[in-house]
Amino acid sequence: MLKEFKEFAMRGNVMDLAIGIIIGAAFSGIVTSVVNDLVMPLVGSVIGNVDFSNLYIPLSAEVPTGLALEEARKLGAVFAWGNFVTVLINFILLAFIIFMIIKAMNKLMRKKAAAPAAPPAPTKEEVLLTEIRDALRQQVGPR
Repeated sequence: MLKEFKEFAMRGNVMDLAIGIIIGAAFSGIVTSVVNDLVMPLVGSVIGNVDFSNLYIPLSAEVPTGLALEEARKLGAVFAWGNFVTVLINFILLAFIIFMIIKAMNKLMRKKAAAPAAPPAPTKEEVLLTEIRDALRQQVGPR
């Protein structure tokens, strides 16, 4: 059973999937940083110095407004719509980047498929028949 599992795990598709998941997780971290550290501060400053990650609506009387989201969550239930907007923008950017990568890969695959295939090499029989024909022409002479 161990041998069978090793054969399964070493197949190309499984290894490709594992590599894709690892790269995807790292890429997700990059996109999260771009959204949280670059995009959302710009959007917040355009709207008027708003920190989206701390925008919420208190759902409990014990939660005062103006606290950081994590502090407000400790005191009671909150409707964290600003955090949702941040995650939504993160998803849209990630989906767009993946779309662009797949689009580029498809374009490369079409170019590769569109390249004309080289004609197949003649078989041994064709080579021998061509040599016989040429030898007969030399014996008979040009017509």
